[in-house]
Amino acid sequence: MLPFARVSVIGLGLIGSSILRAVREAMPTVHLTGHDGDAAVRETVRALDLCDDVTDTAGTSVTDADLVILCVPVGAMGEVAESIAADLPPEAIVSDVGSSKAGVAAALASALPNNAVVPAHPVAGTERSGPDAGFAALFHHRWCILTPVPGTPEAAVLRVTEFWKRLGAEVETMEPAHHDKVLAITSHLPHLIAYTIVGTASDLESVTQSEVIKYSAGGFRDFTRIAASDPTMWRDVFLTNKDAVLEMLQRFSEDLTALQRAIRWGDGDALFDLFTRTRAVRRSIIEQGQDDGRPDFGRSDH
Repeated sequence: MLPFARVSVIGLGLIGSSILRAVREAMPTVHLTGHDGDAAVRETVRALDLCDDVTDTAGTSVTDADLVILCVPVGAMGEVAESIAADLPPEAIVSDVGSSKAGVAAALASALPNNAVVPAHPVAGTERSGPDAGFAALFHHRWCILTPVPGTPEAAVLRVTEFWKRLGAEVETMEPAHHDKVLAITSHLPHLIAYTIVGTASDLESVTQSEVIKYSAGGFRDFTRIAASDPTMWRDVFLTNKDAVLEMLQRFSEDLTALQRAIRWGDGDALFDLFTRTRAVRRSIIEQGQDDGRPDFGRSDH
């Protein structure tokens, strides 16, 4: 039995359009409705035939849904939830895909007090954005973390769990604040560092931009890949997960200072020990299927 019969997706970028494609592939009888605030995106989704209906307003998209997934920047979650509140069936379950959870959970609960809310974060994505960038296999063998607050009906959590499993994801449940701390170090801080390094390289007056691009080595190329991520989404992530990001940034700054000291004083043993430990982390990530073990991580330069 399918966990949901009628699914509405609001926000039809990379993640939203990938959900539509994945549901079409895994649960073809589910009725799919989509909405995006950008009229051009709506037209693209209609042309791609990604769902059964594309509506011009958010409220219209949810009138008969039994699952609504908000795929909008985390800073817009509360506003979008308020815009659908009057049209949302009381039995509908509301979820999202944001990468910070405590603020989102609070915003959704406040805007939709009469509905079961099961916040979710599929830990998957690429640096690309827009409905053309989506693909059905995006969630295969990736984690989807659910962060229901106390009092959320267990049946709602189980149905959302089953939904993501049908899309190929591994599902874990966490307390929202714990999720935000974990993701601050595994995702948010690396993005912040990537934005900083690429910004610094572009600002260096002694190295022309053409030389930075021409002589890019693998490490810098990977930073530019991360730094090409959607700016609106990541602006909102850093602002909504401010406390956890600042905590991890402080720890990182202390570790960076220690590394700086080791280089200054020629402490090769300290450098070697750190680099040995970080290689072990990389091996663990590959062994758990969270990345590719091929040379250059299986990525091409194209």
